[in-house]
Amino acid sequence: MSRGRIVRWMLEEVGQPYETVVLDYATTMKAPDYLALNPMGKVPTLVHDGGVVTECAAICLWLAETFPEAGLMPEDHGAAYRWMFFGAGPLEQAVVNTSFGWTAQDPRSEGRTGYGSLDRVVRTLAGHLETRSFFCGEGFSVADVYVGSQIGWGLRFGTLPDNATLKAYWERIAGRPALARANALDDALVTK
Repeated sequence: MSRGRIVRWMLEEVGQPYETVVLDYATTMKAPDYLALNPMGKVPTLVHDGGVVTECAAICLWLAETFPEAGLMPEDHGAAYRWMFFGAGPLEQAVVNTSFGWTAQDPRSEGRTGYGSLDRVVRTLAGHLETRSFFCGEGFSVADVYVGSQIGWGLRFGTLPDNATLKAYWERIAGRPALARANALDDALVTK
């Protein structure tokens, strides 16, 4: 039950072979050999041909660019970067801060947060998706894996408000076979 689920979905979408190493939050994630790869002591971390990529958005973008045959990097790269970084910045910050009970108390404070408010973030997402099926044009892309994962999680656990546009979007992408495979693999690990 970690952000690693996002990367698992992306790996399943890419369709290339990969090895999963399961780590324990309290022990192996804090072990010196893992901290040498990811000094934050968190998952996910991708290691490929001796290179290391951390952070979900970076891993997803790296996979989309490294394996273009998967068709997950949209033609409009700018849109992909925009929504990936929106998910990694304003969306995640707004959800986390709000879940901890912190909200800006006035317009000046909202201006300093970088995202304003959770309501503003949700309006931005819903406004974009009201007239589109996916984040970056007509086809499913890396941004739908990354930001879509956050939307699905937020709707499931109530960290995002009940929003008809976001729910309809999640319903469009939640049936992807790669997501079903990823969830089955990750859910099997949770029971162990």
